[in-house]
Amino acid sequence: MTAILLRRWMVILGLTLAATLVPVALGRFMPFLASLETWLADFRVATLLPAEPQQPDIVFVAINEETVTRFPYRSPIDRDFLADLLLTLEQKGARAIFFDILLDTPTEPAKDARLKQVMAGLHIPLVASYGSQMEGLTAAQAAFLDDFLPPPLRGAANLEKDPYDGIVRTIYAGKPNPADDKAPPVALALLDKLGLKPSLQPGTPVAWHGRPDSATAPFRTFASQTVPVLPAGWFKNKIVVVGADLSDMDRHATPFRAAADPGQATMPGPLIHAHMIAQLLEGRQPPVQGMGMALLASLAAALAGTLLGRLDVALWMRMGLSLLVLAGIWLAALLLFRHANMMVPIIAPSLGFGLALWLADLHAGRQEREQKKFIQAAFSKYLSPALLDDILKDPSKLQLDPKRRDLSYIFTDVAGFTTISESMDAVALSDVMNRYLDGMVNIVFRHGGTVDKFIGDAVFALFNAPRDQQDHTSRAVACALELDAFAQSFLEAEIAAGRAFGITRIGVHAGPASVGNFGAEARFEYTALGDAVNTAARLEGLNKYFGTRVAMSGVAAERCPDIPRRPIGQIVLKGKTEPIAVFQPLSLPQAQTALIRRYQQAYALMATGDPAALEAFAALAADAPEDGPTALHLARLQRGEVGDKVVMGDK
Repeated sequence: MTAILLRRWMVILGLTLAATLVPVALGRFMPFLASLETWLADFRVATLLPAEPQQPDIVFVAINEETVTRFPYRSPIDRDFLADLLLTLEQKGARAIFFDILLDTPTEPAKDARLKQVMAGLHIPLVASYGSQMEGLTAAQAAFLDDFLPPPLRGAANLEKDPYDGIVRTIYAGKPNPADDKAPPVALALLDKLGLKPSLQPGTPVAWHGRPDSATAPFRTFASQTVPVLPAGWFKNKIVVVGADLSDMDRHATPFRAAADPGQATMPGPLIHAHMIAQLLEGRQPPVQGMGMALLASLAAALAGTLLGRLDVALWMRMGLSLLVLAGIWLAALLLFRHANMMVPIIAPSLGFGLALWLADLHAGRQEREQKKFIQAAFSKYLSPALLDDILKDPSKLQLDPKRRDLSYIFTDVAGFTTISESMDAVALSDVMNRYLDGMVNIVFRHGGTVDKFIGDAVFALFNAPRDQQDHTSRAVACALELDAFAQSFLEAEIAAGRAFGITRIGVHAGPASVGNFGAEARFEYTALGDAVNTAARLEGLNKYFGTRVAMSGVAAERCPDIPRRPIGQIVLKGKTEPIAVFQPLSLPQAQTALIRRYQQAYALMATGDPAALEAFAALAADAPEDGPTALHLARLQRGEVGDKVVMGDK
C-alpha cells in the first residue's frame, strides 16, 4: 500500500510540476501571451503606483509651445535663449543641470559660439545629450556635435525601447561593446559629477516615481521662459532637467500608455530621464520580478489547482472555487505591486492553475475508476449495497491502511450450535446457516455496519469503519436489538418447523482499536485488533452467566442515552482488575414493564449496599423466576455478597 501511495503522489507531483513549467514557457515564448503579460504589468505601473510626494531634488524646466513661439524659427531652439537659461539656473543656485537638447545642427554663428562658451564656463555640473552616427546622426551632425560638446559634458541620452512595442521599460546602461561607448548614460554621468557612484546593470527596469495625486505631476515643472522671474528657492540645490515638452518632438511611449488617460500615451524624453535620475539618486528599487518570481507564482497556482482538482465537490462549487482562486491570483498580483513592489506575473499562474486543475481532475477520474474496481472486488461481501455505493461515490473516505480509531463492535453467537450442527446433514446445515446469516447480515448492512468475518455461526461486525459514522455506537446498539428480535423470530420458526436451533447471544462494546488490512504477504483481511475487540467478544459470552441475550458495555451505554437499558453490574472480567459497567439494552415496550421498574429499584438498593436489596430481589424472583439478572443477583445476595461488583471466575 505504501508503494502504491508513493507512486500516486509521484504522479501528482509530476502533474503539478508540468502545470508549473509549461505555462511559464508559454508565457515567455508565445508572443500573444507575452504581450498580454507585459500589458498587465504596464497597467499596474500606470494605475497602481503608490502615491508619494513630488520628487524634492529634481525639477523639470520645459521648452514648450509658448516658448518656441517667441522665436522666428521653431527648431533648433534659439541658442541665445538657451545660454541665458543656463546662466539663470546657475545664478539661482541649481545643483546640477541635465541639458536634454541635442546640439547637432548649426544656427546663427554668434549665438552658437555664445552657448558653447556658456556651457564650457558653467561652475555647476552640466551634462548635455550626446549622440553619434550609431544613433542615426549624419556624419556632418556627428562632427558638429563632437566639436560643440567636449567629452566631459557628454551624456548618452539613449532610451532603451522594447523591440516589440517600442515602450521604454528599462534604463539604458551603455552599449554592449565598450569600444562603441563614446559617452556614459545620462544618469550615470550626471550623478558621477555630483560625487555619487550609483551602479546600473543592463536590463534594470525603470522604477517610476509616483504622483501625489491624479492632478499633480511627479516632478515640479516650470516653463523655461518663466525661469528668470521665478523665486531662486525653487531651483536652489535642485537637479534641473532642461528639455522639450512639445507635441512633435522627443516623445516616447511608456507603460503609462496602458492607463485610460490619453494624455499619458507618450511622455517627453527629458521627463523619462528625470524618472531614471531620481531612481539612481534615491536608490529606488524596481519591482521584484524575473524567472524565479514567475516559477514561484506558477507553482503556488498549480498547487492550488491540484488541490482543488483532488477535492470531490459539486460542479457548481468547483466552478465557484475556481473563479475565486483566479480572482485571488489577479488580486494578489495587484496588491503585491501596490504594497510590496513585486511584479508578479498573472497569465502564467492563471494558466498553471487551470492546467493543474484539469490534469488533477483527469488523474482523479482514472484513480476513481481503479478504486471502484478494487472496492467492488474487496468489499462486496463485507458492506451493505448502500454503504458500498456511498463509498464508490466518495472513495477518499475509504481508508485501508491500518489506523487507530474509535469503533463500535457487535459479536453474536448461537448457543450450543456446535452440538446441534453435528446432528444435521450437510444440506440441512447449509440451508439453516445461509438463511440465518443472510438475515443477520442484512440487518447489519441496514444499520450501516461492516461484516468483519463469520466464525462458524458467529458474526463479528464493525461500525465507524471503513468510513466515518458520527453515530456509530447508536447504530451498533440499535442493530443489536434488531438482531436479537430477528434471532428470536428465527429460533421460534425453526422450533415450530421441528428443527433444532439455539439462542443467539450478542455483545456490544465501543472503544479504540487498530483497523485495516492485516495478514501475510500472500493473504490479508480487513479487520480490527485490540483489547476493545476482545472485550466485545467476552460480553457476548457473559450473556450465558447473566441469563440475558444482549449485553452492552457502559461505554456503549453512555453514548446512547436515548436507548433504554437496565444495569447488570460492575463486572471484573477474568484477567482484569478494573470493573466495567454492563447493561442490557431494552426495547421501549420492555423498558415500560413493571418487571423492569421493580428491577431498577432493587438494583439501586443493591448498588448502595442496602440490606433491603435481598428482600426486593427475592420478591421479584418469585414473580419473574425466568428473569436471568434477577436470579443472578438474588443468588449473590443469598451468598452474602454486597454491592453490584461481580468478579468473573472464567472468561
